[in-house]
Amino acid sequence: MSSIVCIPTFNESENIVRIIDAIQNVRPDIHVLVIDDGSPDGTAELVRARQSTDQRIHLIERSGKLGLGTAYCRGFAYALEQGFEFVYQMDADFSHDPNELVRFGQAINDADVVIGSRYVQGVNVINWPMSRLLLSWFANLYTRIITGMPIADATGGFKAFRASLLKHIQLDRIKSNGYAFQIEMNYRLWRLGARIVELPIVFTDRVSGESKMSKSIIKEAAFLVWKLKLATIFSFGKK
Repeated sequence: MSSIVCIPTFNESENIVRIIDAIQNVRPDIHVLVIDDGSPDGTAELVRARQSTDQRIHLIERSGKLGLGTAYCRGFAYALEQGFEFVYQMDADFSHDPNELVRFGQAINDADVVIGSRYVQGVNVINWPMSRLLLSWFANLYTRIITGMPIADATGGFKAFRASLLKHIQLDRIKSNGYAFQIEMNYRLWRLGARIVELPIVFTDRVSGESKMSKSIIKEAAFLVWKLKLATIFSFGKK
């Protein structure tokens, strides 16, 4: 069963080599695809150096900072083109524990989508200020109420997908980013009837590099849930 993990990057030179090593230590079978948005700090150069001696490392270089959602969609499209059976997504900054890839690999055998959930069993977040934690928790509550999705952590970014289901998503139509992208992917897959499993994880905020969170990302997610709801009412957005 061939698997690949997609990791979008922008200025992650402090983390990228360490995260690749950590992933390969726990899952030697898994391939790693880095989608870099023209990082000026040399992130792509570090990946290319590893790629030259390891066929499990893949790199897509984009012309600039084009956004998280389109980076993941480009990575997913690459994974489908290359014939991978399972596609993972995670951050480069160790907020997602690479050791969890073992549990994800077990869980995806009986599911179509596995979500690393911060809220399915209580609240499992480390190093976030209370304001950001409350924002995230209420954003997920808001999403559940408006869309009807039975998902405790619809904005989480640590996931695994069965490629056979991803093929039914029109990836080129997805333009959302950040929280909104995570919500939209979950919603589209849920509407397709995907078997979605939430796996409890502990999320630890980054200790190296800079956060990519912004007010525009929050606003985009807030409006997106209504867009998805209205699309459903008018029989659009099934895919």
